[in-house]
Amino acid sequence: MSIEPSGPQRPNPATMAWNTPGSGPQRRPRGNGGGLGNLFDRLPDFGGGGGGLRWLWIVLALWLAFNCFVLVAEQQRGVVLRFGQFVRVMQPGPNLKLPWPLERVIKVNATEIKTFSDTVPVLTRDENIVSVEINVQYRIGDPELYLFGTRSADDVLKEATLSAVREQVGRSELDTVLGARSALAVSSKQTLQRALQDYRTGLVVTELNLPNARPPEEVKPAFDDVNGAQQDKDRLKNEAEAYASKVVPEARGQAARVRTVAEGYKAASIARATGDAERFSLLVEQYKAAPEVTRKRLWLETVQQVLAENRKVVGGDGRQLIYVPMAGAAGTAPAPAAQQALVPELVSPVVGATPAESVRNGRQPRPQGREEVQR
Repeated sequence: MSIEPSGPQRPNPATMAWNTPGSGPQRRPRGNGGGLGNLFDRLPDFGGGGGGLRWLWIVLALWLAFNCFVLVAEQQRGVVLRFGQFVRVMQPGPNLKLPWPLERVIKVNATEIKTFSDTVPVLTRDENIVSVEINVQYRIGDPELYLFGTRSADDVLKEATLSAVREQVGRSELDTVLGARSALAVSSKQTLQRALQDYRTGLVVTELNLPNARPPEEVKPAFDDVNGAQQDKDRLKNEAEAYASKVVPEARGQAARVRTVAEGYKAASIARATGDAERFSLLVEQYKAAPEVTRKRLWLETVQQVLAENRKVVGGDGRQLIYVPMAGAAGTAPAPAAQQALVPELVSPVVGATPAESVRNGRQPRPQGREEVQR
């Protein structure tokens, strides 16, 4: 027996034809659209939870996509860990990895220059204490060793720097530490880099400087006096070297001049002696040929040479006259004005002059005979 429903029956929307006029609200069938909506609609509906579970799968897919994509900046390096163990290093740019918790990435700034500065007291080889300023610049060279090679790479670098500087300064004397620290800085940098490699820090030292070294405050006045004395020593040394560089060339030039003059005198003396010897030989030959003529000629030449070099006294007419050569004559010098003003009477009185004339001429009369002497 069939039971007829009482009252008007509602139409079933599921059995109604689509796009039929007058059939109520219409909507597009699922799965006929395009784009992301169609893709999301095609996702499986596990568990029969409807749309909520489907959106959960969508969020999970997006999370996996973003979690597997890693963008590493230019100044960074990415250290990839798989289940906590190092796998590889990501270079700058887009990279892919397994999702977390399978893999994770630790980004390290590998191009940043870090700085460490400190001032430490150090004992030198000659048992002097000096305060040395240290300035170290470094960067990360190996990201893996920097993260996992040692417990704290930065702290290890600080301790290794102090040890390296103390080692190099301890092998040097105080004057070297105060005045020539460039060589100490180079050797300290090399020692520090070897220590960092032995400790597996992954750090690279780019610069190590020792900008200043000074004595402790308690002994600073004594060190200032020592430095002042050293500066005075250097100044005096420089002045002495400058004086030597000036005097030595002058002395060498003077010695060369004296040597040249001596050599010239030697050559002239030898030439003169050789000429005199040849002349004497010629005179001997001439004398053998004509003795009287040669003897007279030699006498005349000798008298001529003597008279040419001395004042000439000529006697005549009962008077003695002094011949004064004229100024400008060949082989003579200008006569003094006092000699040119002399008159013959003042030089030599007239022979046979009376006493009055002698007095008038400016001279006392000579005594006459023995009576005049007894008077």
